[in-house]
Amino acid sequence: MIYKRAIVLLLITLISPTLPALAADEEKDEEQQEAVTISYHQIKPSLVANLASGGKYIRCDIQLMTKDDAFLEDLKLHDPAIRHTLLLLLSEQDGKTIKTPEGKEALRKKALSQVNSLMKEQTGKNALQALFFTTFFVQ
Repeated sequence: MIYKRAIVLLLITLISPTLPALAADEEKDEEQQEAVTISYHQIKPSLVANLASGGKYIRCDIQLMTKDDAFLEDLKLHDPAIRHTLLLLLSEQDGKTIKTPEGKEALRKKALSQVNSLMKEQTGKNALQALFFTTFFVQ
């Protein structure tokens, strides 16, 4: 019984000095997570494209999200190439399909993938976090 208590006291003594260091590491991780800023790049002006079928045209506004401020500058620099890629993608769409929530989400994912591929090709970085439609109109 005395040996068990001695072992428990020894373990507590050994572990106690490391607890403040562990807490400090957790605080640093939380500070780093809080330090990450989210930035958006708006594709301006609105994108307007003729649809392949199921409607006449689409008009939408798109915002690109990144957590890398340097990448935000890359997005601004390559805005013409991004617009071109998105306009080609939009002009391939069927209006009836993209009017549904599922169709919009599929289009959003495909647009994100294509813009990510373009930026990887142009900059060597893949720091685009998300693509959002902020307006979406199909007629």
